[in-house]
Parts: sequence; structure tokens; C-alpha cells
Amino acid sequence: MKIVLLGKLPKGDEARQSFVDWKKEFVDAIEAALPNASLLNGDLIRDDVGSELVVGHDLWMVKNADVVVVDAREKIGAGTAQEMVMAKYFKKPIVAVIPPDTPHRRSNLAFDGTVVEDWVHPFLEVSSDYVADDIEDAVVYLKKFSQGEIESEVKDISVFDNTIAMFEEELPRVLKKYRAQGWG
Repeated sequence: MKIVLLGKLPKGDEARQSFVDWKKEFVDAIEAALPNASLLNGDLIRDDVGSELVVGHDLWMVKNADVVVVDAREKIGAGTAQEMVMAKYFKKPIVAVIPPDTPHRRSNLAFDGTVVEDWVHPFLEVSSDYVADDIEDAVVYLKKFSQGEIESEVKDISVFDNTIAMFEEELPRVLKKYRAQGWG
């Protein structure tokens, strides 16, 4: 199984000096459970090759992966978010590691007095096929996926069209206000 690891990478030599490489923990855990897995990540080239080659490299990995694993334990960057959208374009399953009580996942978050017990950032939740609490949880999913035990269909780019249609259907009051301003 080919797995691409997406997540925060240091920008420049100075940032690299203090970088704690999260990928080692992910590689060790995945390889222990799936010894035949082949793993790649965006840190195999540097940005000095130019923007087009960086984007081409990273999207080539996503396109050719069997599954995408995202480290979202900390805030993700623009590149990771874009790669996740492209993974849906290429219809690749995304396993996002988002532990509770981290920047993209909060417990008992209140919105206008309504408490959401396990809030996950909406864009990450919608883009992901599985949200894992930690790398060990992600590995359990990956093993089941590799053995064909995952029943759910992999989300593709239509997931975003579906959310727009859902908005239009389920929040007509808001849509009406927008249309009154000349939108849609």
C-alpha cells in the first residue's frame, strides 16, 4: 500500500533547526503495522526547486497514493489544506489525525449557547474519510483499509458540491438573505 504523509514542514534552514520531525512517529507506527507499506512525504524536496515543482511533486504523490494520512495535531498550513482538496479530486481516502482538544478539534465548544461535544474543523471533517484520535487509531483504520474491511465509500470532489446543495436546502433563510443582496 502506498501512503503519502501530509503535514507541517519547516520553511527554510533556520526553521529546520528547531523542527521536531513528526513524520518519524508516523512512519514507525505505520511500518510496524504494515511492513509492506511504502511511504512518501513532501519533505523529500525543498522549495528552492521552485513553486511549480513543489506543487507538482506534492500533487504527484497524492495522485499516486493509495491513501493519504494527514498530521493535523497542530494547525495545518495552506499546502496541506490544498493537498487535501486535491486528494478528493483524485478520489483518495484521507485519514486525518486530529486528537481531541487540539486547534482543529475541541471538546464542548459553544456556538450561540449550543454546545458541540466533539467539534472538528468543518473543512477537515468534510474532507476526511476518517478522523483519528492519534496515530495508533489511524493505523487501525489503515490495516482495515488494506485488508478491504472498510465499507464506506471514499469521498471525492463532489463532497463539496454536496455541501453547497445541503446549505441551499437546509438553510433557506440564510440563502434568501444572500439572494436579496444579488448573490446566486
